[in-house]
Amino acid sequence: MDMEVYIFVAVAGFVASFIDAAAGGGGMISLPALLLTGISPLHALGTNKMAAVMGACTSFITFVRSGKMDVQLIKKLFPLSLIGSALGVLAVQQVPSEFLRPLIVVLLVAVVLYSLLKKDWDRDTEPRKLTGRMLALSMLVALVMGFYDGFFGPGTGSFLLFAFLMLGFDFIGATANTKALNFASNLAATVFFAASGMIDYQMGIFMGISMIFGAYCGARFAITKGVAYVRPMFIVVTTMLIGKQLMDLL
Repeated sequence: MDMEVYIFVAVAGFVASFIDAAAGGGGMISLPALLLTGISPLHALGTNKMAAVMGACTSFITFVRSGKMDVQLIKKLFPLSLIGSALGVLAVQQVPSEFLRPLIVVLLVAVVLYSLLKKDWDRDTEPRKLTGRMLALSMLVALVMGFYDGFFGPGTGSFLLFAFLMLGFDFIGATANTKALNFASNLAATVFFAASGMIDYQMGIFMGISMIFGAYCGARFAITKGVAYVRPMFIVVTTMLIGKQLMDLL
């Protein structure tokens, strides 16, 4: 690659992973950036997943060290997200996923509207006791959203964050748990893309390294700034994702 392409991929990867670590939706930047380099769409998808794994792993570790993640819960959910993503990748090879796009737009609009109307996500700052119902629903969310990420993908971070908020987690705790499941689903998808020969390793490693730094900065931003900054970013990023999906429909 030319030096200009290296710089472009590095900057795009840093910005994408920063946004993804703090609020989700980084794929809106990294995937189009890879497509602009001229590689095929399938290789762009695989390369994006490989780079995203490196960023997601960094976010995951940063949130674990911060104490904001429910580690005991994630130990139960992580394998389910892996399995769901693997099944999603297998399913998308048999069934076209594009029919989901109109439904996803509607659901994302509902997420944004609810987030705008719900002003008190951060009011209950005390950690809630994990009930059997919360555990069962969390396991279902991990499996279903893992499948969705492998099968289609857009909005996974937004849906996961919203689901954890609805289950009673505070905003930063929900963000932390979301990063763990994002890491799991990206990891499973990367393995399957690699097995199919759909990864440009040179570009993936280069973008992935920049994503490591971006993800660390984004995770630290979310942890230190808190919900006052992360919530607006989540709403803006999800709104942008809606616009992207609408453009793809037209």
